Order: sequence, then C-alpha cells, then structure tokens
Amino acid sequence: MFTMGQFYETIPESLVKWIRAQKVFWVATAPLSPEGHVNVSPKGGPYFGILDTKTFWYLDLSGSGNETISHLYEKNNGRITVMFNAFEGPPRIVRLFGHGTVLENGTDSFNTFVKKHEVRLLPGARSIILVHVHQVGSSCGFSVPYFEFKDWRTTLNEFFARKADRFDKGDSKESMEKYWALKNSESVDGLPGLDIARKTAKEDGIVPLTKMVGAGATHGGQRTRKQLSFGVLHLALVAVIASFATVFLQPVFGELLKSLESTFQH
Repeated sequence: MFTMGQFYETIPESLVKWIRAQKVFWVATAPLSPEGHVNVSPKGGPYFGILDTKTFWYLDLSGSGNETISHLYEKNNGRITVMFNAFEGPPRIVRLFGHGTVLENGTDSFNTFVKKHEVRLLPGARSIILVHVHQVGSSCGFSVPYFEFKDWRTTLNEFFARKADRFDKGDSKESMEKYWALKNSESVDGLPGLDIARKTAKEDGIVPLTKMVGAGATHGGQRTRKQLSFGVLHLALVAVIASFATVFLQPVFGELLKSLESTFQH
C-alpha cells in the first residue's frame, strides 16, 4: 500500500505505473566541494524506465550543460536524486535517492544496455544514466499546481538530427564528439565531464567553453577559495598592524597624554 510521507528501500510496485506515465522529472546532483554549484535539470520525454525495484534509468540527451555526468564521475561522489510530481489527478511527489552510473555513448556498456533493453536512440544521445536506488521518499504535493500536458517539444531532437545529417554529408565540424569537446568537457566548477569529450578536446586542440563569468564564477571552487584566502589574509594583516600599533605606539601616546595633562595643570 502506497502512503504519503513515507520512505521505502525499494520502488513500491504501486508506483511503477505512475512513474512511467510521467511527462517530466527533475534530476539533482552536486559536487562534493561546499563551494561548488548544486544542479537541478528538468528531463522531458518518454526516454526513461525502471529495470527493477532498485534501478531507474534515463537516456541522457546532449546539451550545453554537463553537471550530472561530472558529479557522478567525481571520486567519492555519485549522489543523485530524481523527483517526480503529479500535475494531474491526486497530488503526489516522489523522490528516488541513489547513486548514479554513466554509460557513455559508444562504449561497450552503453551498446550492451541499448541492445538488451531495446532502447530507442535519438540523435545526440550522449549517455544512459543508471540510478541505483537506496531510498524512495513520498510526500503530498498539495501545493503543486495543476498543469495540462499539451505536447512534446521536438526542438532538441530536430536540432541534433540536422547536425547529424550535415555530418553524414561530409561536414566534419558537425561531429557530436567536437560538440561534446566544446561544451561537455567540464562542469561549471571545472570538474571533468564526458570522457570522449575530454579525449576529443585533447586530440583536436579544442578549448572547452567557459560557462560562468564574473564574481560568481568558479573553477573547481578555486576562485572562491582564493577570495576567502584573500579576505583572511587581509584580516590577519589588520590584526598584526593593530598589535604592532598597540605595542609600539602605546608608550608614545602615553607620554603625549602626560605632557597634555601637565600643560593643562599649569
């Protein structure tokens, strides 16, 4: 029996049909560094599934961002949460908590998965994300508004279909590997992204796209740490100067005060 506000160690059978019927879900990941950026990505389309009560998967389509893959690849990380909302019918929110595995397009693991589970590939598909679920959380969703589903957006699929067509006709600049090298080699915090992207960037001399600018930009948290170090350094310098002032100037001010007192007394 599925109950709101409960946690489960596996995906309840009563939820499987409902999850598969959803039109959109959200994926959340984060780097280990407290100075890194938490990422939330919306995923739309019927490109996901449930293998068993502890394994969820989705087809990861190409885009300018690369956060989920970078966070899953990060050593000692791999944390991921997938969230579903009910926008029609009874209110409901379901979260799948787990650790993720990246199956990159072109690898044996990717090809084996696609063949075994008869996954329909789309132009620009860069990986399959496996979520090894260790907790499932439910909540009411009473404040989530109603939305009526109109249709799927086809823009992304059409964009990469045209790109693939140009590549097939001989335009080598339109290769997905070059696209990934430019946009998917690193996360916004400078964490490594797709393996094939980094390999292609190195071989072809492609400089990965800079994704953040200005005071809030980071590269593996380095900027923030430098700013913090810079601030601490200045505070330490002020403290040292104050200490020296107290030690060396106090006698001078003491004599000055005595002189002033003597003057007023006379």
